[in-house]
Amino acid sequence: MERQQPLNFPADFRNNISHYFGEKGAQWLLTLPVLIEEAALTWELTLGEPMPLSINYVTAARRADGTPVVLKIGVPHRELTSEMCAIRLFNGQGCAPMLVADEEKGMFLLERLLPGRMLETWPDDDARTRVACDLAQRIQRPAPAGLPLIRLEDWFAGLAGVRKQFGGGSGPFPKDLFERVEALLPELFQTSSPPVLMHGDLHHFNILSSGSGWLAIDPNGVIGPPEFESGPLLINPYPNFPYLPDAQRQTSRRIAILSEQLGFPRQRIRDWGMCFAVLSAWWHTLPDGSGSEYSLAVAQLIEKAEL
Repeated sequence: MERQQPLNFPADFRNNISHYFGEKGAQWLLTLPVLIEEAALTWELTLGEPMPLSINYVTAARRADGTPVVLKIGVPHRELTSEMCAIRLFNGQGCAPMLVADEEKGMFLLERLLPGRMLETWPDDDARTRVACDLAQRIQRPAPAGLPLIRLEDWFAGLAGVRKQFGGGSGPFPKDLFERVEALLPELFQTSSPPVLMHGDLHHFNILSSGSGWLAIDPNGVIGPPEFESGPLLINPYPNFPYLPDAQRQTSRRIAILSEQLGFPRQRIRDWGMCFAVLSAWWHTLPDGSGSEYSLAVAQLIEKAEL
């Protein structure tokens, strides 16, 4: 058995771990080489090159019989637990299946999707949007009870942190936009469709070609109104989308296709997309108020979409 144990992780990866997980993340980074070695030994893996790293360690690998797989290791936390639970529930229906896992240590093997071309590489945005709609419908299912899955209400409750961080104001968030989202969210949760279990982060980089079709990766495992599933698609592909010459037209076109394919009113899709863009901006806001620019630019595109 061969293995590769990286001694130095990319600075962006280390910074992301520090930003999201603090001291717990710093300690996890120290143990990560040991976890990689343990996974390789336990599951008899030959490790390939790591994939682009964000907040999880992800690498291509092969099992002893030559089967191509993906090894994923993350800081044990609520979102990772929800992801692993959701992958098991989806059971390969619209989403890459899990092969084996050590939930306590936050590491698991997934089937490697081949050829693995990202949906983002397709030039036809209408076609990309329709692929995402098809996967959303395949993945979503009745919300189960009693399982450690993320609830959408909890995500959006985090927006209260904006007022706390900026002394009751909205900081870098445009005042009218932020107040509109604050007013919209209670109504959206009350009047949207009944909650389902959905992917929660279904966008151009989390949809890969597999055989003659497409499958999703990296589900958050979120319980909430199904109209929300459009949000991550509307704010991607990062980092160029809101700065494209036809971004406004493209945003309106996406909302029209999502409405047609999923059966939800255009206004409802627009409102959920705008709210998610603002939430995404908050997730990326640093203590000095920077970091929210991209998501806020998309939020304003969505707000101005023609319905």
